[in-house]
Amino acid sequence: MDIKVLGPGCKKCQELEKAVRKAVEETGIAASIEKITDLDQISSYNVLMTPGLVINGKVKVFGRVPKHQDLVRYIKEEM
Repeated sequence: MDIKVLGPGCKKCQELEKAVRKAVEETGIAASIEKITDLDQISSYNVLMTPGLVINGKVKVFGRVPKHQDLVRYIKEEM
């Protein structure tokens, strides 16, 4: 599974990255987690507000940090 956290490094972006790592650990799914800070790469996903979450090439959420149970659901949907 390929997970990308999109954001320039703001507080919410850091929160999302931490929450994603926790959700991946909890589910026990093998995943690579990459932090994307380059604005050109972020805009290539049509993410207008950060933070953004992309799982297996699909934008799952942007502009907010989702709840833990939502993160787990997004991960399981892409298994």
